[in-house]
Amino acid sequence: MDGDSGTEAAVRVAARGLTFDVYPGGPAEGEPILLLHGFPQHSAEWDLVVPHLHAAGMRSYALDQRGYSPGARPSGAAAYTMTELVADAVAVLDALGLDSAHVAGHDWGAAVAWALAGEHPGRVRSLTAVSVPHPRAFGWALRNDRDQRRRSAYFLLFRTRFVAEAVLRAGGLRRMLIRRRAGLYVSRMREPGALTAALNWYRAPASLRTGDIQVPTTLVWSDADPALGRAGVERTSRYVTADYRFTELTGVDHWIPERAPGELAREILRRADIVPG
Repeated sequence: MDGDSGTEAAVRVAARGLTFDVYPGGPAEGEPILLLHGFPQHSAEWDLVVPHLHAAGMRSYALDQRGYSPGARPSGAAAYTMTELVADAVAVLDALGLDSAHVAGHDWGAAVAWALAGEHPGRVRSLTAVSVPHPRAFGWALRNDRDQRRRSAYFLLFRTRFVAEAVLRAGGLRRMLIRRRAGLYVSRMREPGALTAALNWYRAPASLRTGDIQVPTTLVWSDADPALGRAGVERTSRYVTADYRFTELTGVDHWIPERAPGELAREILRRADIVPG
């Protein structure tokens, strides 16, 4: 993590036969929040967000998820189903002694956060999904919206074993990311098995259908996101039965936690009822 992020040294959490790296930070008695990263990043994508959360009194736990923690990198795409990813999040909460927590997730981390809230609403105090709409809304957009199908065409590459690894190692990975922070993530992907493990999130078979969300929820989306269009975002409200808020950021690309950390932190805090809504 960045030196000015306000996080502490990694805590290695044993769960489900694996070892996960978790980076805690903030007041020990603060409202807990579990932070779930996306591809191809890791917990450091929250570095610029957590100082705002800590200043408001929250206790953050940024998790390096399955495939990203060196001690949690099983082989084979079948080990990376959403069922497994959600079970990891629950087991980490258990190991941290948290009956429940606020949850925020970006990119694939948002997909895990949606599924966690759908499957285990009692464990999620509030949900802030970043960039990615509810999975059923996204699925609808993939089937029915030409623009979203075009934006998601890269899925085919990422699901093609060996070819995707070769393309990303040849520079595609670095070009995806924010230039000044790309090295932070590329170095992790150079670890043995790391890139294939991260890509296995795309290659894993479908394992669960996320239900309606019964916890207070905010979706933060940016209108300059090249991967996620408006169709699924606008449909998401159909799948949230609790209080729901949608926030659109103008002129921001996909990397919201790093491009707009203050705005994102404000939305997380509003959803957690720590600052006025």
